[in-house]
Amino acid sequence: MKVKIDSERCHGHGRCYDLAPGLFTDDDEGYGQVAGDGSVPPESERAARLAVANCPERAIEIL
Repeated sequence: MKVKIDSERCHGHGRCYDLAPGLFTDDDEGYGQVAGDGSVPPESERAARLAVANCPERAIEIL
C-alpha cells in the first residue's frame, strides 16, 4: 500500500499529518506532503485510511 497527495487539491488543513504523522508531513506553507516514498507499513494502514477519510478536499489517494 502507498499513499499519494494531489498537491492541486490540497488546501493545507493539516489533518493528514495530524492523524498520521509517520506517513505525512507539511511543507513550509503548511500543505501536506507524503513522508518518504509513500509506502505504508502494515501497522500504519489504519492511520492512512483515517487520513484519507478526513481530508476535506479528498486530496489523498491510496494506491
